[in-house]
Amino acid sequence: MSAPKKVVLAYSGGLDTSIILKWLRTEYDCEVVTFTADLGQGEELEPARKKAEMMGVSEIYIEDLREEFTRDFVFPMFRANALYEGLYLLGTSIARPLISKRLIEIAEATGADAVAHGATGKGNDQVRFELSAYALNPDIKVIAPWREWDLTSRTKLLDFAERNQIPIAKDKRGEAPFSVDANLLHTSSEGKVLEDPADEAPDYVYQRTVHPEDAPDTPEYIEVGFEKGDAVSINGEAMSPATILTRLNELGGKHGIGRLDLVEGRFVGMKSRGIYETPGGTILLEAHRGIEQITLDRGAAHLKDQIMPQYAELIYNGFWFSPEREMLQALIDKSQEHVTGTVRLKLYKGLARTVGRWSDHSLYSEEHVTFEDDAGAYDQKDAAGFIKLNALRLRLIAMRNRRLKG
Repeated sequence: MSAPKKVVLAYSGGLDTSIILKWLRTEYDCEVVTFTADLGQGEELEPARKKAEMMGVSEIYIEDLREEFTRDFVFPMFRANALYEGLYLLGTSIARPLISKRLIEIAEATGADAVAHGATGKGNDQVRFELSAYALNPDIKVIAPWREWDLTSRTKLLDFAERNQIPIAKDKRGEAPFSVDANLLHTSSEGKVLEDPADEAPDYVYQRTVHPEDAPDTPEYIEVGFEKGDAVSINGEAMSPATILTRLNELGGKHGIGRLDLVEGRFVGMKSRGIYETPGGTILLEAHRGIEQITLDRGAAHLKDQIMPQYAELIYNGFWFSPEREMLQALIDKSQEHVTGTVRLKLYKGLARTVGRWSDHSLYSEEHVTFEDDAGAYDQKDAAGFIKLNALRLRLIAMRNRRLKG
């Protein structure tokens, strides 16, 4: 790869990306543009701007992407009820394609010929960033310093920072107990005290949720309104996508909802242990399942459940911008045309449970399922022929087997 002339760096303002900023200039003698995204991680972003300015960056992009993140990435994924390995709500995975999209767009706007990220060579994020970048611009150069430099230890990183007058926070000099990635959908904690999967995670790891045992002793009921598979209101109040997720996070955090201790299979091959908190997303998944129960046909619902693991794996592995993910999304979105209505949920001690659901688009017919007189809505005698036809192949198999045994 030829040396880049101008690089757009995904920049948090933290120690690692500040070191990367300086390293890019030193290693490639290139211009660096910084891009910092507000995805709802709950941190002030102005310090990132000030730090970039202090390090001599003249082109600084800081953007609030919370609405786009929720509307165009989180909500489409939740229409599929996506869970990776049956449990993980893909909070980190779904943020990476949006960051990559903006990196590529900023590169085009500023005339940059390369983008850079701070993901390590052991994890999934390097794959997600780069697959997305190449899908959007096949000619872009991607620089991953963790795969190139010799700063292979915390000590070497701190020494590099001190030699180059990069400010080091006091808590960075000691061993961090774990690393955290956060956005509006979730927090993810990994490493250090969490590396042994046999040990229970200490409670201080959890940042968004109270311990379920300490949650309120009185349950709280809420109603979530949906239109075509997307949440549009809470308790009758219309809200934007990001506002809905923010409010559900507050409710879920208060009731200790959305904690997950998971050992997952990374795309690069190893297993890793992570502690995830997805309070709002856990409520949203339960609510979406609740409204689908009465508005989605059995065949459509079962087909969705069959393709969901593949869809979730595509997102986890970084293929958001692949044709197969887009094809599956079209199928999923088609299924949501009548997923409109309201779900009532009970929030209590770490759990969110659907306790009521109603819709003008409902397929549920009390007249057909009642144990009382159905006034001729359903002729129970019809079931006999239905059963005989479905039993025919089973009876033929049984007859064959009996004949061979005899």
